[in-house]
Amino acid sequence: MSRFRSLWKASLDATKKALTWNVEDLMPPTERLIFNFNSREELKKWHLYSDSEYGGSSSASLEIMDEGNGLKAEGSKWNISRSGFCGMRSKKFDGFIDLDAYDTIALKLKGDGRSYISTIYTENWVNSPGQMEDNSWQAFVFVPKDNWYIARIPLARYLPTWRGNVIDASMEMNQSRILGMSLSVNAGGGIPGARSGPGDFKVELDWIKAFRTQ
Repeated sequence: MSRFRSLWKASLDATKKALTWNVEDLMPPTERLIFNFNSREELKKWHLYSDSEYGGSSSASLEIMDEGNGLKAEGSKWNISRSGFCGMRSKKFDGFIDLDAYDTIALKLKGDGRSYISTIYTENWVNSPGQMEDNSWQAFVFVPKDNWYIARIPLARYLPTWRGNVIDASMEMNQSRILGMSLSVNAGGGIPGARSGPGDFKVELDWIKAFRTQ
């Protein structure tokens, strides 16, 4: 009987240990690094876009900082014209990334007092006729001038958009199918009090992460 109890206890302990390991293994970390702008290889993951593709005169450039601690996007004088825009967008992930366990996107930035637009692209829920593009979700982010700043944006604050305009529809972000991200700037609009209008701009980006705060 004593030997049977010993074997049963050993089996029970092993089962408890296995169950505990499985639960911990399935629990995602509280933060997840998505992009880390610390090498020139990062440039290969991004491309620029602007209103110049549609006959506008806005322009921008991307470069890795010499000290290796960030990516700088900037435009020369008069680079944003009238209601122009410039942006940097990541190339599509190899498949997609799953951020369903997270509730916040954080960006470490240093800027010029302008308001920028953080965009998340997700797999389209429904490919309706004439609408084969990815879903896009946008939120404004203010970037203070000259000092590094960590902007934390709850995913619930991202609104569904279509070509820059908010969609008046009840939609839910497909957080398990994230295809890419972008950061852009417009000459007009944005957060009240932020610098706006045509002219030059500069923003540095160190990293982008997802956080689980609840």
